Amino acid sequence: MSRVLPQKLFHCWHPVAYSEEVDPEGPFATKLLDEMIVIWRTVDGAPHAMRDLCIHRGTALSLGHLEDDCIVCPYHGWRYNRKGVCTLIPQTARTSIPAKARVVTYQCQERYGMIWVALSDPLYTFPDIPELDDSTWQVIHTGPYTWQSNASRQVENFTDFGHFPWVHPGLLGEKDRPDVPDHTVEVKGHVLHYAVVRPESPNSEDFPIFANKKVMPERHSRYELHCPYTIVLRLGWGGEKGMVYFFVSQPKAHDECRGYCIVARNYDHDKPVKHIQGFEDTIFNQDKRIVLSQRPEMVPFDLVDELHLKFDAVAVNYRRTMQKEDLAYDNPGNFSERD
Repeated sequence: MSRVLPQKLFHCWHPVAYSEEVDPEGPFATKLLDEMIVIWRTVDGAPHAMRDLCIHRGTALSLGHLEDDCIVCPYHGWRYNRKGVCTLIPQTARTSIPAKARVVTYQCQERYGMIWVALSDPLYTFPDIPELDDSTWQVIHTGPYTWQSNASRQVENFTDFGHFPWVHPGLLGEKDRPDVPDHTVEVKGHVLHYAVVRPESPNSEDFPIFANKKVMPERHSRYELHCPYTIVLRLGWGGEKGMVYFFVSQPKAHDECRGYCIVARNYDHDKPVKHIQGFEDTIFNQDKRIVLSQRPEMVPFDLVDELHLKFDAVAVNYRRTMQKEDLAYDNPGNFSERD
């Protein structure tokens, strides 16, 4: 079945797996922008991405295995190398292999502990996050979080400040302090920059993860929202201790996404990582039921379709930028039909 998608989304890097999910011993199946793809590693450890479809009879290559630096189709044993070229047809081993015997490949690279794929030549670069490559910062993977929702819904929810007291009381906000601090959004190309200073909720006994010594210190949060679906959040409490959140949503389909949330901290390296992982699991589970209830399921990028107030500045600028960059689903004239 064909679908229409904003063409420019195919020219973006998207995460498709945590690095540890792609085993060197076998292929990994996933979906990106309605395209079934298979990820596998050659013996040098490099990841590769290709359409999860054998050219012969349309079998999923992800059901096969790896052999001699090739991926082997489980149906008839055809082998494909990293360039997608068929190197062996066992049934006709003594004749030449047709030039058509190849699989579509995609650009693929490993960065920040994740495997990334671009279905067409990428137009944007990766955000700069030196903390994730710094040994003085402990890097923790949480999730991933698969939701039956559009990726933009997951992104907007991550950076929505107004819901904290109501959806995450005692964890990210307090109902007796519902005000959203004033903040300004600066847009540079496809990236939104904004900062918020607000009172911190005290650490709970279940999740002692923040570096706050006072009961309610101020949390300083600096955001970069890289359209279409990436957020870098740096937060601190006025001292040297800090955290970095790297969140990015994989658009598996227009109504399905997979969120990856990497957390780094430069303190408490001796504390169990399960506290942070459990905290994020709780937060994302609280958010999930809310986001899945939203209608329409797709973010309405036309600003007249919903009511926006001052504290919605991030969402307003995100929607405007997505339209300006031709990344919005309902932006006319910027769609591509994929088979």
